[in-house]
Amino acid sequence: MSTLLENHIVELLQERNEKAISLLYDNYADTLFGVANKVVRDPDLAQDVVQESFVKIWKKADTYDPKKAKLFTWLFRITRNTAIDKLRSVNTKSDKEIQIDVSDVYTLGVESTRPDLMDVKEHLSKIEDKYQIVLEALFFQGMTQQEASDELDIPLGTIKSRLKIGLRELGKIYGPALLALMLNIVL
Repeated sequence: MSTLLENHIVELLQERNEKAISLLYDNYADTLFGVANKVVRDPDLAQDVVQESFVKIWKKADTYDPKKAKLFTWLFRITRNTAIDKLRSVNTKSDKEIQIDVSDVYTLGVESTRPDLMDVKEHLSKIEDKYQIVLEALFFQGMTQQEASDELDIPLGTIKSRLKIGLRELGKIYGPALLALMLNIVL
């Protein structure tokens, strides 16, 4: 998308001009659907997420600051967070419907779950800052590698290298299970 069109959309959003939503939909809906579908893994649910995201985008239009993030990054974060919320909502609803008298449910996968894997953010402090920053951006701020490169003003190749080395360092702390899990999230 051209910077000129993006700037025009931002202006329309800030003016609360409804044409902004139409332009956003025409230029971003397919990509945002892909983002949502990757999280929820259900096309119908992903479509709901995109609709909810556009409502949030419209309501939060005055909070967008082009100095802090590119338009797509802002749209991506809203859509991704909406998808995660939707997934949690659906999972919570289905969890309530599970019959508790099935005792095998409680032991499923317990052997492979390690409580120390739950504090990844805390263990980031054990690796060098330059790797922490990249992992923080990719895993906890939901950025893509390209977005992290743009946001942190670090070349994309360096982002990829720091990701690989950072994951390898965390792998020394947690073992190969975490490395596989985190690579699954990023890729």
